Amino acid sequence: MEENVSNCDNGAELELGVESNNQTYDDNLDDQQDLKSQLEEALGEISQFKESMQRAQADLINYRRRVEEEKVELQQRANAAIILNLLTVLDDHGRSLQYIPDNMNDLESWISGIDLVYKNLEKILGSFGLSRIESEDKDFNPSEHEALLHQPTSEIEEGKIISVIREGYRLHERILRPAQVVVSKSEDEKNQNSTEGEIENPSEEENI
Repeated sequence: MEENVSNCDNGAELELGVESNNQTYDDNLDDQQDLKSQLEEALGEISQFKESMQRAQADLINYRRRVEEEKVELQQRANAAIILNLLTVLDDHGRSLQYIPDNMNDLESWISGIDLVYKNLEKILGSFGLSRIESEDKDFNPSEHEALLHQPTSEIEEGKIISVIREGYRLHERILRPAQVVVSKSEDEKNQNSTEGEIENPSEEENI
């Protein structure tokens, strides 16, 4: 009888063990399903994020292209406005060339017409903010002038602009092109340089 009780206890323990193993398996299976679901969810989020990044990148590329196209269009419109105004000067100049006078009596009026064309061009360019740099008889300013020559003189103060070789212009407040000028130089400095040259290069008679 004791042996039967022992067998019953062993059977009960075995059943409990099987149930425990089954529960553990079920728990592991549930965990695997949860991990799989989490992985699929994470992969889905990554895919959505990737698509969002691709859309954002495409939008940025399209935006840059639109900005560049608008920039080119604005530049073309600005150029067109300037050219349209200059066409009137071109027309006036063309007409003046068609009617070059054959005799000296009409030459004065023809020259006046050419001068009028030039003034009209200055007026048009001035409407766009272009102005000439005043240079004649002014003090030399390296930010506005480019000295091509220095001319010694005793009649004009040193550092003054004697003549203008090429006019300079500013666009609004910015220097567009400096004026190329001739600047006065002290006559004494010229004589001093000549004296120094004679000392450095003595004559052949002195060498003999």
